[in-house]
Amino acid sequence: MGEASPFDLRGRVVIVTGGAGQLGRAFTASLGKSGAKVAVVDRVPVKETDGVLSVACDITNRASLEKGLASIEKAWETPFGLVNAAALDSPPDAPPEENGPFETYPEGSFDRIMSVNVKGTFLCCQVFGGAMAARGRGSIVNIASIYGMVSPDQSLYQYRRDRGEIFYKPVAYATSKSAIYNLTRYLAAYWGGKGVRVNTLTLGGVYNNQDPKFLERYNAKVPLGRMADANEYNGVVQFLLSDAASYVTGSNIVADGGFTAL
Repeated sequence: MGEASPFDLRGRVVIVTGGAGQLGRAFTASLGKSGAKVAVVDRVPVKETDGVLSVACDITNRASLEKGLASIEKAWETPFGLVNAAALDSPPDAPPEENGPFETYPEGSFDRIMSVNVKGTFLCCQVFGGAMAARGRGSIVNIASIYGMVSPDQSLYQYRRDRGEIFYKPVAYATSKSAIYNLTRYLAAYWGGKGVRVNTLTLGGVYNNQDPKFLERYNAKVPLGRMADANEYNGVVQFLLSDAASYVTGSNIVADGGFTAL
């Protein structure tokens, strides 16, 4: 047999949080095709196969995550990889107060999104990443967003205000995704000597049948002229989890079609 590819993930156990969501499903399917055993951590169960394990967890609760880790280790072994893809945002059809002006943005909404996006990622790194560090190997990919790097462009939503709606991209999601960068850098430095690499993957917008007026404005800001397909991020995730990225840690890879290059 020939030498194994450095991108090979065969037999490695990888956790995908938020695995029942649009991107989580794409990551799970892609990693499974690459030979990984994927443990999907989500409150929503997914269909199990020989290579996919559904693990019901509340990522904001450490005891729940410890129970989830025990079930993964019982079924397979201590995970090698962790993709922190679970996140909350205020959807476009949320109640008016959720998408209203900053001055009146609800404190409870801020707390809820920060709890999942920041505390949840922190706890997953503590529990799953801690197990990796104890074993002396692993790779963590924290999923961030262009709105963690740059402020949301409120002009993208002007069409909604022009038709009489009160709509602003809320503050909590952007704030939470910005926090991910320094969590990543902290852990890359902290666990560097224990064989655990930690990187951030910053994503641009993903097409999901958005309003045509929004798409027109968003696409005009992207050098590639379109939103991403959910599957277009799979290759970067596989790279960061694989030995091909063996000297990559504390980094931020931006895959946004050029949105932040302008």
